[in-house]
Amino acid sequence: MRYILLLLSILFFYTNSFTQNKTQNIVLITLDGMRWQEVFGGAVDSLINNKAYTENPKELFAEFYNEDIDKRRRNLMPFFWNVIAKDGQLYGNRWRGSEVDVANSQWFSYPGYNEILTGAADPDIRSNKKIYNSNVTVLEWLAKQPGFENKVAAFGSWDVIPYIINDKRCGFPVNAGFDTVSTGNISAREHFLNDLMDEIPSPFSSVRLDAFTHHYALEYMKREKPRILYIAYGETEDFAHDGKYDYYLKSANKTDKWIESIWNYIQSDNFYRNKTTLFITTDHGRGISPMSAWTDHGSDVPHASEIWCAVIGPDTKALGEVVNSEPIFAKQFAPTLAGILGFQYKAPSSDAGIPVKKMLHE
Repeated sequence: MRYILLLLSILFFYTNSFTQNKTQNIVLITLDGMRWQEVFGGAVDSLINNKAYTENPKELFAEFYNEDIDKRRRNLMPFFWNVIAKDGQLYGNRWRGSEVDVANSQWFSYPGYNEILTGAADPDIRSNKKIYNSNVTVLEWLAKQPGFENKVAAFGSWDVIPYIINDKRCGFPVNAGFDTVSTGNISAREHFLNDLMDEIPSPFSSVRLDAFTHHYALEYMKREKPRILYIAYGETEDFAHDGKYDYYLKSANKTDKWIESIWNYIQSDNFYRNKTTLFITTDHGRGISPMSAWTDHGSDVPHASEIWCAVIGPDTKALGEVVNSEPIFAKQFAPTLAGILGFQYKAPSSDAGIPVKKMLHE
């Protein structure tokens, strides 16, 4: 009898080990430079009313504003507040005691993306120059795990993304900047996007319009079924730098709709449905005061270290907007993503992040 009980306990242990995590796929999404103030508070009326930042205040008020903060933020990002707030988790509303920050001291893009993707802040990364990252990202690490070979891909609007991920070394496709798609059995839609790339000029010198990034990524997802997909949207950052609050808001709203379309596809496809976790965040914050500081960020801009994150998936409890939580740092995201998949990942750094336990299967 003792041996039977021992055998049953062993079988129970191994069964639990292999079935504990339902998540088999991860979609990581970043909105470059998207402030937590708009994510949790919606459109800011003082910025809408400022003619330096908004061309048509009346139109923007009608589309996005409401005196009720809950309605206001739903107007801007309905998927976040109608779906993730019901079935997932959101962090970063500092008005309600939820703090999320970058741990790096630079508070701009390359250091921020490196921290998100590697699980540690690198003090040697101090610019946005096109220098190949010597650090291994969690994407590259996962691509080498059993079952993930040829199942990782990344798409980004900013042309520095391939350097951050190190596409020369990482071993998986990275499509970013003004890249088109030329390999594989590409769809008619991808051919069309390739043609449009030259016909629709971007207003930014180093960032393509996010529509290309989104549709390239979604078409690849449908065609290749990657288990790890990273999508880095960029317009919110560049419109903010240009001081165009109206375009910044419209871009955020449009990206929310794109994220919803990705989630709807996930839930409609047998390969992804109930086996996929969606994780969304940003690389840095922006200024608050004086009003003009909203366009900028960096270590000399107060509050630019403040970010946010959201997660929804089969292994993450539906806690909604998490309030009065322990501080979270971007360096925790990489080990959290690995942990959701059932892996233990730690950056080779004395300052490496640890997983966010509330996001993991319990």
